[in-house]
Amino acid sequence: MAAGPGILPETGAETSDTGRPRLTGYAHGGGCACKIPPGELEAVVAGLLSGDRPDDLLIGLDDGDDAAVVRVEGGRAVVATADFFTPVVDDPYDWGRIAATNALSDVYAVGGDPLVAVNLLCWPRDVLPMDLAKEVLRGGLDVARAAGCHVAGGHSVDDPEPKYGMAVTGLADPARLLRIDAGRPGLPLSLTKPLGVGVLNSRHKATGEVFPQAVAAMTTLNRDASRAALAAGVECATDVTGFGLLGHLYKLARASGVTAVIDAAAVPYLEGARQAVRDGYVSGGTRRNLAWVEPHLDPGGLDEEDVLLLADAQTSGGLLVAGEVPGAPVVGELTVFDGVAVRLR
Repeated sequence: MAAGPGILPETGAETSDTGRPRLTGYAHGGGCACKIPPGELEAVVAGLLSGDRPDDLLIGLDDGDDAAVVRVEGGRAVVATADFFTPVVDDPYDWGRIAATNALSDVYAVGGDPLVAVNLLCWPRDVLPMDLAKEVLRGGLDVARAAGCHVAGGHSVDDPEPKYGMAVTGLADPARLLRIDAGRPGLPLSLTKPLGVGVLNSRHKATGEVFPQAVAAMTTLNRDASRAALAAGVECATDVTGFGLLGHLYKLARASGVTAVIDAAAVPYLEGARQAVRDGYVSGGTRRNLAWVEPHLDPGGLDEEDVLLLADAQTSGGLLVAGEVPGAPVVGELTVFDGVAVRLR
């Protein structure tokens, strides 16, 4: 039998249909759902802000943007980010692809293109075979190659809990960035990927059931969506990851000084997501997201199922764009601030 959450067995582990250890059984949480709660994180980061921001630091810690952006000589800007997490699926190759896609997403979310990445790997080398770690790294490499991003080494440590991700450096045009604080009243809100990977991943961790639709969503690069947003003249966007749609929307609305209105019926979901919520596969991260946003939320009479899905902790989610993106559904709009950051209807 698999060990309980956060407990590593001394030998052996529950195996999947492939006969390999179930990686999710070695993690206390999965994917971006294992992030530090947003309220706690902001309290820590706030103490690091001091004085005026340097002119060449175009995007920094101020509003919790997706990556740091620094202006350099030659009319360019350097984008820097890092992202890693515990296993979100049992298949090591898929986990590597998901983690790499997620790390690259932070560059796309600010309008940049990834240039080079280095691996970040934590591995319980005395418990899990190293050939599984190789599969994780192979998955990350394949995604980076598809994105046209070099992978040049990295760093690894022996750790009781497996974790993987990347630190990514990219380039951007400093005059054409996607920022979290650039929303304006009257702009529509578009969402470029369906929600629901969080509850499906929770079900996968608990039961071993595989959801190809969730893996496909998590391994789809946000490159095309980012380029389409820039081509449409969009200036405001963020990606939807561990804080859920509501959490990231709240951050965007707060930074931009607007009220964000969501048409719940227009939000797309992956097949099986609603049933997973009904069956109770809701992560602690999702409930913490909702608790953080609730003081700033008008739920509009929506039932608990709908609100939990909107707060669902995503891993490698899509872009939330203040503007229209071809092929992406419009799920709401930004309005003049009326005392509530986020309204549902």
